Amino acid sequence: MTFSTRDLGIDLGTANTLVYARGRGIVLDEPSVVAVDSRTGTVLAVGHEAREAVGRTPGTIVAIRPLRGGVVSDYEAAEGMLRQFIAKARRSRTRAPRVVVSTPSGVTGVERRAVLEATSRAGARSVHLIEEPMAAAIGAGLPVYEPCGSMVVDVGGGSTEVAVISLGGLVVARHSRVAGDALDAAIAAYVEKQHTITVGERTAEQIKTTLGTDARMVIRGRDKVTGMPKTVQLDSEAIREAVEPPVQAIVDVVCSAFDACPAELYGDIMERGIVLTGGGALLHGLDERLSRETGMPVTVADEPTTCVAVGTGRCLEDFARLETAFAAPATAAVA
Repeated sequence: MTFSTRDLGIDLGTANTLVYARGRGIVLDEPSVVAVDSRTGTVLAVGHEAREAVGRTPGTIVAIRPLRGGVVSDYEAAEGMLRQFIAKARRSRTRAPRVVVSTPSGVTGVERRAVLEATSRAGARSVHLIEEPMAAAIGAGLPVYEPCGSMVVDVGGGSTEVAVISLGGLVVARHSRVAGDALDAAIAAYVEKQHTITVGERTAEQIKTTLGTDARMVIRGRDKVTGMPKTVQLDSEAIREAVEPPVQAIVDVVCSAFDACPAELYGDIMERGIVLTGGGALLHGLDERLSRETGMPVTVADEPTTCVAVGTGRCLEDFARLETAFAAPATAAVA
């Protein structure tokens, strides 16, 4: 099968969607957010424009995220979002593109069909799916086609994907819906409980990223008890404690993959180490925590947030060689 320069690879993420155009690289990176008119169901805006509307829209306009836990939760909104993203990414309007889309390794057949149908109705001529951990490993430059074990941990917004890969296939795959969103929720719950301030998704994410590099930060909001404006100072140690439960869940799913790893590949992983990809790979100290818990060296990919998108794009660049990447994992489980 030959792919043309019109064809697209899509990292359809819970938090962000990235689109790779063959021959051009990543051409779109926008939040997976849709602004919808609740009266008519019409999609009014997607991506950055829709995200700016979160928390600021009138009652008739709802800003939603059409994916949860890495899978489609609102079919119509997902289709509308994909339609606009594909239109933005296409250079030519003369022919519909072939599309490669990443999906979590633990999705059901129904969830796979939802992605296939939404992408097809959004304007794709044909749609091919690839498991996220395989795409992440390809994008990170791991030797997935060599007869040796490589291990990737992809921590996205809605799911954590862990896989041991050898000879172009997923030997072991583990999937958990504890990821970046769970970390944000834990932070929001902590701030509300300790300081009686309600924070939204965007503020919680800002706290998560800022306190990874700075020891303290100030947030402002409305006190739930008094209704008055309130300013509080957060420190990194408190936030580390707040996110401990979801971080431990991520560690547990990584360790469960080791339990199922064939002995022949275990030594390869000890030598090569674990590669972290996804936005969650940027969480301060996660690589050190995984190394300490597993006893394995852990490194963060050079561009962790784009690895999955680049992996789908490399399938477009050399589809014949990477065709086996579309195979189902040999061992898969949902944590």
